[in-house]
Amino acid sequence: MNRAIIDQVRQRASERCEYCGIPETDSGLRFHVEHIIACQHGGSDELGNLALACPDCNWNKGTNLTGIDPDTGDVTVLFHPQRDAWREHFQNDPPRIKGDTGTGRTTVWLLNMNHPLRLRHRLWLWQLGEWP
Repeated sequence: MNRAIIDQVRQRASERCEYCGIPETDSGLRFHVEHIIACQHGGSDELGNLALACPDCNWNKGTNLTGIDPDTGDVTVLFHPQRDAWREHFQNDPPRIKGDTGTGRTTVWLLNMNHPLRLRHRLWLWQLGEWP
């Protein structure tokens, strides 16, 4: 992956995690340019398969393409930041992120978006007007 592609991903994402929406500048962490579909599953380094992800979202997602919907028990595809519209699958209920669809619920659960430490961080950002 070349530097120009990495810069394009960061710019397109406005330096925010494309899964949970936290800004990189306020996280104290370096965000990852991640493969939405992992290379081992046939994913490429093309812009449409790359997303800016905070370390928590990226590590929890790993190479997963699907997960189990916690409400229905169905195998469900995960949110794809370049193909799916965030607001069609999620809603912000500061500091929580709620999944409105099977894809949303599964992604929130698998990426552990509402872990207590992540909630505390988003609450702080919300109070500062930095999130969502």
